Amino acid sequence: MSSRVLYLDCFSGVSGDMLLGACLDAGVPIEAVRDALGSLGIDDYTVAASTVTRGGIAATKWELHEHVPAGFRGDDDPGALGPAGAFRTVKHHPHRHVADIERLIAKSSLAPASRDRAITLIHRLAAVEAEVHRVPIEAIHLHEVGALDSIIDIVGGVFALEWFAADRIVASPLNLGSGTVRCAHGVLPVPAPATARLVANVPVYEDGPAVELTTPTGALLVTGFAQAYGPLPPMRIDRIGYGAGTKDFADRPNVCRLFVGEASATEAAPAGRERVTLLTFEIDDMNPQLYGVVMEALLAAGALDVYYTAVQMKKNRPGTLVTVVARPQDRPALSAIVFRETTTLGVRYHDVDREVLARETVAVATPWGPVPMKVARRFEPEGDGQVANAAPEFEACAAIARAHGVAVKDVQAAAVKAWLDRDRT
Repeated sequence: MSSRVLYLDCFSGVSGDMLLGACLDAGVPIEAVRDALGSLGIDDYTVAASTVTRGGIAATKWELHEHVPAGFRGDDDPGALGPAGAFRTVKHHPHRHVADIERLIAKSSLAPASRDRAITLIHRLAAVEAEVHRVPIEAIHLHEVGALDSIIDIVGGVFALEWFAADRIVASPLNLGSGTVRCAHGVLPVPAPATARLVANVPVYEDGPAVELTTPTGALLVTGFAQAYGPLPPMRIDRIGYGAGTKDFADRPNVCRLFVGEASATEAAPAGRERVTLLTFEIDDMNPQLYGVVMEALLAAGALDVYYTAVQMKKNRPGTLVTVVARPQDRPALSAIVFRETTTLGVRYHDVDREVLARETVAVATPWGPVPMKVARRFEPEGDGQVANAAPEFEACAAIARAHGVAVKDVQAAAVKAWLDRDRT
């Protein structure tokens, strides 16, 4: 019984490029990342990865190179805000508003779940920047959110982290750094305003050189994926990746470290009985277009499941019963999202016991490459670890089918056959 675990060790902070570098160092193919980014339809850049040394440790440096027309000269523009308000070099690419970025991602070849997560993260960063600058979210554009490096780091980071098909992602407390950072409106203490808002309710500390160690894109990705924070969980490590930061400090390696492995019995995907919280509420007066937004926000915040049921309400109005399955400790945050994103005036909740199967992910070989299989086993009562169900990961099958020009059902069938052949041997 095992489950895939990722541990993000942010002892020297984290940025989007450091996280991507760590993922590449741990095995994510750069060509797969390039393909995912290429589907955005932005063609004024190239990406590369190189091996560098930070504090005596070899690490992978993720690099974005923007194509600058002949004769173009960039200048520091004190009116241009980068993420966290840092000075940015003026580029020739267009200013993109949040809606523009959403359209680019929506048309990409990313798996639907990855597209939804990337869009949710872009909206979250835009909302934070809008709050920092006290402007409507519609006014947020390239300088705050749509800078090319931010788009690439966010979309690439989502693809890379989801590539591991982890059952659980845990992060260390975030080292924010200290000192000051020069921003468009002057010198501000670290953490810069956007970063401070993004790491609200997350364990943080400051240590090391007096510089900004955690950037907004890094904070956004970690808080968007991590399900828990703390020390390295019990696990069997099979991969370690190091992602390099730009600076090279004399007294410490400026890297983000990624552990990949299988959880031990105490950290494995839940099996047997566990306690969860059910949040329920009805709505009969909300724009139907908003239901998708609500579900995305709840799932991104850690909800285990969200589903809608058609009901008939008082005054003979048709309505929707919303049910959210959550970990008990996540209830306050999820309730806050419900009140912010819906028209309901109240939420009911109660704890229940549920019985679940032990889950693990096993890769099987197909003619088009490995496919992860979701395998469920029953241990109690008297289950003896027998396989109760095994199914190929649909999003992985869809991605392989697109890449090779074959039918999704053929990839699924090949994966099931490979699993059955493996089981017989």
